[in-house]
Amino acid sequence: MTLSAESYLATVTATMDRVAASQREAVGRAADLIADAIRAEGVVHAFGTGHSEALSMEIAGRAGGLVPTNRIALRDLVLLGGAPADLLGPTLERDPTVAHRLYELAPIRPQDVFVVASNSGVNGAIVEFAALVKERGHGLVAITSAQHSGQMTSRHPSGRKLADFADVVLDNGAPYGDATLPLPGGGAVGAVSSITAALLAQQITVEVVARLLDAGERPPVYLSANISGGDEHNHALEARYAGRIRRGS
Repeated sequence: MTLSAESYLATVTATMDRVAASQREAVGRAADLIADAIRAEGVVHAFGTGHSEALSMEIAGRAGGLVPTNRIALRDLVLLGGAPADLLGPTLERDPTVAHRLYELAPIRPQDVFVVASNSGVNGAIVEFAALVKERGHGLVAITSAQHSGQMTSRHPSGRKLADFADVVLDNGAPYGDATLPLPGGGAVGAVSSITAALLAQQITVEVVARLLDAGERPPVYLSANISGGDEHNHALEARYAGRIRRGS
């Protein structure tokens, strides 16, 4: 295959088509879980580390998305928990002990549901966080790469992976290593997991809204803050979840 923007586009398009077709049922089950939580006045908490944090940004606090959403991030340990800034580093996501502090710092209620993303699904913080979420009785949707995770050994003491704890598992279709176009002499370029995870996040959101509409309810959906009336619309909806959703961190 020729290495070019066009070849990458063809690969991404084929991967997205495959993910959309193969994950249709799982997207529906994830939407059911989240819609039920929202009807119960729950909030959707999204968590990912590394590049998987992009998934939480697709779920929480964006135009066209659900208002009752909250983003959890490793930097919460510093911004909200008083930890030193030098704690944040590339290996922090491998530390299982941070999961409990992240959970404690988040404004969580029993009826809340979680969406957790990790391409590999094996790092300690992610796996421990998933275990804690289920121990506390919450619904859990996982977005991961079945191929990548399947070829990895867990970095969590239990030997388990993110997918082992989830009520619904969505495969983002990314290959082992994430990058898609092979390079001469080894390696590859053109990662895909952030794109397919965003696709799955938006599909789930659309399906949740469809379920709320079918039930005769008015979905709490954000308008862009950069259109006329957007701020007023959004602030009115956010007031319903005061203290439970964070914006700007």
